[in-house]
Amino acid sequence: MADNPMLKFVSVERDMPQKRDATVRREDFDEIYAEYADPKAKEQAARCSQCGVPFCQSHCPLHNNIPDWLMLTAEGRLREAYEISQATNTFPEICGRICPQDRLCEGNCVIEQSGHGTVTIGSVEKYITDTAWEEGWVEGIAPKVERTESVGIIGAGPGGLAAADRLRRAGIQVTVYDRYDRAGGLMMYGIPGFKLEKDVVQRRNDQLAEGGVEFVLNCNVGEDISFDDIRAKHNAVLIATGVYKSRELQGPGSGADGIVRAIDYLTASNRKSFGDKVPEFDSGELTAEGKKVVVIGGGDTAMDCVRTAVRQGATSVKCLYRRDRANMPGSQRETMNAEEEGVEFVWLTAPKGFTGDAVTGVIAEKMRLGAPDATGRQVPELIEGSDYTEEADLVIKALGFEPEELPKLWGVDELEVTRWGTIKAAFETHETSLEGVYAVGDIVRGASLVVWAIRDGREAADAILERLNASAKVAAE
Repeated sequence: MADNPMLKFVSVERDMPQKRDATVRREDFDEIYAEYADPKAKEQAARCSQCGVPFCQSHCPLHNNIPDWLMLTAEGRLREAYEISQATNTFPEICGRICPQDRLCEGNCVIEQSGHGTVTIGSVEKYITDTAWEEGWVEGIAPKVERTESVGIIGAGPGGLAAADRLRRAGIQVTVYDRYDRAGGLMMYGIPGFKLEKDVVQRRNDQLAEGGVEFVLNCNVGEDISFDDIRAKHNAVLIATGVYKSRELQGPGSGADGIVRAIDYLTASNRKSFGDKVPEFDSGELTAEGKKVVVIGGGDTAMDCVRTAVRQGATSVKCLYRRDRANMPGSQRETMNAEEEGVEFVWLTAPKGFTGDAVTGVIAEKMRLGAPDATGRQVPELIEGSDYTEEADLVIKALGFEPEELPKLWGVDELEVTRWGTIKAAFETHETSLEGVYAVGDIVRGASLVVWAIRDGREAADAILERLNASAKVAAE
């Protein structure tokens, strides 16, 4: 009987792909992890315990069949591993790079609970699909039958693109409308290259375009085309706009020059990497070069900002967060990477105000964690008389995002929203209060993860297909 290729966690230690030295990676925007070599990918995949109840799979929003593609990788059956990986995930190589695995699949790995160190699921996932692209296993979109029905998708982020892929493969005519000049949404303009190199996203955009998806870019719905016009043109409409309205800071001096929004700062940096003309960057307004930078916030966007500032040549970078390290919403892995690169975290600290007409400092006050709120998180409480000033030439607000008022912007009052301003949509079908109009991703959930948007997009595409199939059946009768 052949040896079992799996369960090697007792003899093989966890080993991530080699990470470039912090002093080197501070100098560019390239991804920080090298690729696994084939023997190393097999070795690390073989650490999977193939447990009876795979918590990695149940804690993945896409319910990826992780144990099976790990086993196939360990056995050297990489093409089959890819087929299983892409069966549940439209963009596995993107999720392998940017999912917070420490909070999802890897954070719930059974062998880690027993002290052996989690399986490096994300790195193996990335390796599988990168290899598939290199070997030509990734098949283009080639519907067996072309259908006459069309779907309009508003928003070219992960939710919209996942739906576009699924609908187009079923032969539906798909048009994607987006406000930016490139498809990809925050994957293209919000996430820095050191986490997700842009050719990885562009490769998927190209695949969709070559497969017959029509992209209408530089298109602001409500200005360049009305929502009603889009509804009239298509058999169904999917809203996947994301959330782009930044939460604002309050307090004296909050309108000073040099206090900028995270989305503007990150977009300028990414545009510069494409070689675009970015006047706000070139003028010094949206670059950290030579500046003392303070980023306010503790989520993944804040981590993207501090690590971008380091690479732009800031003289110092500090991150202010009102809770402690254990209670921050961002990935612990990203926090560690930032610390290695020279970022200083100032925990239990919140901004009270700002000094200077052009900002010179953040008036900060110290906090302590009090009793838990309704969600179970401890509430930060102000420590009286703890004010002090953090010097700053550039302050970046990374406090999260809120939805724009789409019913008002688009002139569709009958589109129902929640008290938070997100669109109301059915849990399983993602249909809104408007017949034939669906909504997915952050505009429904609030600011969330790329992997959740992909799941929503796939589910909505299936619901739309079911609707179109039912209509076609009725028409045929």
